[in-house]
Amino acid sequence: MTKTAIPVFKLYGENQQWPTPDLLHCETISRRSREYQWEIQPHRHADLCQLLYVHKGQAELEIEGQRSTLNEATLQVLPPLCVHGFRFSEDVEGYVVTLAAPLVSHLQTQLGTTVDGLQALGNYPAGKDSDYLNSQFARLQDEYADEQPARDMMMHALVSVLLVWISRQAIQRRHPRAPRGREYFRRFTQLVEQHYREHPKIEDLAHKLGISVSHLNGTCRELGGQPALQIMHDRQLLEAKRLLTYTSMTINEMSEVLGFSDPTNFSRLFRRRVGFSPKAFREQLKTETPPN
Repeated sequence: MTKTAIPVFKLYGENQQWPTPDLLHCETISRRSREYQWEIQPHRHADLCQLLYVHKGQAELEIEGQRSTLNEATLQVLPPLCVHGFRFSEDVEGYVVTLAAPLVSHLQTQLGTTVDGLQALGNYPAGKDSDYLNSQFARLQDEYADEQPARDMMMHALVSVLLVWISRQAIQRRHPRAPRGREYFRRFTQLVEQHYREHPKIEDLAHKLGISVSHLNGTCRELGGQPALQIMHDRQLLEAKRLLTYTSMTINEMSEVLGFSDPTNFSRLFRRRVGFSPKAFREQLKTETPPN
C-alpha cells in the first residue's frame, strides 16, 4: 500500500457521491474489497466515520502512515479525515459501516459527553464479545438490505448498541480497573456489610476472597487505616449507634439484634471503641450530639 496523493472517498474505494438516502451504509468487507483484489489504497473521508469490524481472517491496516495487522476479531474506528487503507486476506469475514456526519452528531448527543467514541481513532479487540459484535453487525446488514417497517429506527438502534460498546471500551482504557488490592478491599467491605451481624471469622472472609489473613489485614491497613477485625467492629458499632439513637431497644435487645452472644461483650466492645458505655451514649443524646 504505497502512498501517493490521498483521494477523498465517499465510501472506502469509491469517489462517487454518497450512494444512499440513508445516513449510514453497511456492507460486508468481502463485497467491495473483492472488486479491488482485496486491497483498498489509502484514502480519507471528509465528513464520514467508518466502523471496520474484522471477525475472521486477516487485515493489514495502514492508518496515518502506520501499519498494523489484525489477526483477531477487532473493531476499528476510523474518524473523519483519517487517512487509511486496507489489505485483506481472501477468507476475511466482517463488515464496514459508514456513518454520515449528521448521524454521528445525533448519536454523540444521545451518548452525552462521557467519551467521544466516533471522533477519535480506536482499535478495540473484541475478545469474548466477538460473536456478540458479529451478530449486531449482521443484524444491521440485514436491516440495511431489506425494507422492513421502522427500518431507520432499527438501524439507528443497532448502531447505538455498537457505539455504547465502543464507548465503554474507551472509558475502560482511560480508567482501568482498580489495582487488585483495591478490588480485595471493595469485596471485603461488601462481605462485612452483608454479614457483620453474624460475626464471621476474619479467616473465613479471607478464604472467601482467596487471600491469606495477613494479606487481608495488610490491604485493610493500607486502604482502610486499620486491620480487618476493627473494620468489622466499626460497622457493628455504627449500627449500634443508630439503634441507640433511633430506637428504644434495651441494651440486651440491641446486643441480640447485632449478633452478640452476651450483652456484656457488646457493652465492653462499645466502651473500648467509643469511650463510654451504650447507656451513657444514649443519655448524652438527650443533651448534646454524641462524639463520633
